Amino acid sequence: MSTRVAISLIKQKSSTEILQLRCHVRPGASKAREGVVAVTDEAIELCVSAPPQDGKANKAVLEVLGEALGIPKSDLQITHGLKSRDKTISLSSASFISRQSNEATDIIQCVKEKLRPTVPS
Repeated sequence: MSTRVAISLIKQKSSTEILQLRCHVRPGASKAREGVVAVTDEAIELCVSAPPQDGKANKAVLEVLGEALGIPKSDLQITHGLKSRDKTISLSSASFISRQSNEATDIIQCVKEKLRPTVPS
């Protein structure tokens, strides 16, 4: 059984790096609970108020992550799990670093800090 890692950095051949965020989404939550609930070793747990129909929850996931990371939701892309609660969201590490006030030496740690839970569990 392979172990999943919540946040990973994938190096591409073209010298770009892709940041992958593995998320577990709880759609249909109350508006007060919308946001990052927890960051574990295996997944980032998110609650969104949107229902899981017609891509509404997927759109809400990108909005919540974009707001938490301080990047536009257009920089995020769901690469796996469009119809599942377990999703993999990818973004270019360059787009994340360029929007930060100080360049982080450990991008994964920086992402974990930005994704601190925003709602009570």
